[in-house]
Amino acid sequence: MPAPVNTFKQALKDGTPQIGCWIGLADSYAAEISATAGFDWLLIDGEHAPNDLRSMLSQLQIVEASASHPVVRLPIGETWMIKQVLDAGAQTLLIPMVESKAQAQDLIRAVQYPPHGTRGVGSALARASKFSAIPDYLTSADAQICLLLQVENRAGLAALDDILALDDVDGVFIGPADLAADLGHLGNANHPDVIDAVKDALTRIVASGKAAGILTLDETMQDLCLEIGVTFLATGIDVTLFANGMRALAKNGKAKLAT
Repeated sequence: MPAPVNTFKQALKDGTPQIGCWIGLADSYAAEISATAGFDWLLIDGEHAPNDLRSMLSQLQIVEASASHPVVRLPIGETWMIKQVLDAGAQTLLIPMVESKAQAQDLIRAVQYPPHGTRGVGSALARASKFSAIPDYLTSADAQICLLLQVENRAGLAALDDILALDDVDGVFIGPADLAADLGHLGNANHPDVIDAVKDALTRIVASGKAAGILTLDETMQDLCLEIGVTFLATGIDVTLFANGMRALAKNGKAKLAT
């Protein structure tokens, strides 16, 4: 029996757009609510949310049991972190701040077993192999790992074509917020310079045959990205949805006291 088929990876390969959402509340109960919403994928954020391995694991278990595919973003592309989250059962990873071909090559090796890669062989202990219940896990796991690299600064954009030339990179995600900061427009991802850079990068990714991805809350930008050919698009963040909803509710309630 081989490793489970990564349907999200296959959808990206087929060019089928996948709509997703960021889940950054770092809570399994909140993740379960998001997992009932009907998104194609949900991003469990280990970079900007207060997650550790155990909290990511609990959310991974919940999302994995739903119709949504779990994507895990690590805080950094360290080999030991990658090893742990893969053993925990993640099949799709988003690695932030990729800036060079050499870095991308290291990340490819980190998600593959020897002799091609450097992933530690500990599947007998791992949830990923269903604790040794998948006898062919070691020989089939590599093919089902989806590696998504996040390019979000000028160095990454300069190396983008070299990164896209690597066979085992499944997709590249453009991060507008950090890119805006690096371009001198901190806090203004809608600046024309940033929009132009994002559009150019996404166009290059699509032209390469790789999957292109982005998170944007702007509906006009969402439509534009889909027109360009983006295949994994996140349209919201649970933290901001909750915060905005609670603020609006409190404001409306307070307004009743003034009438």
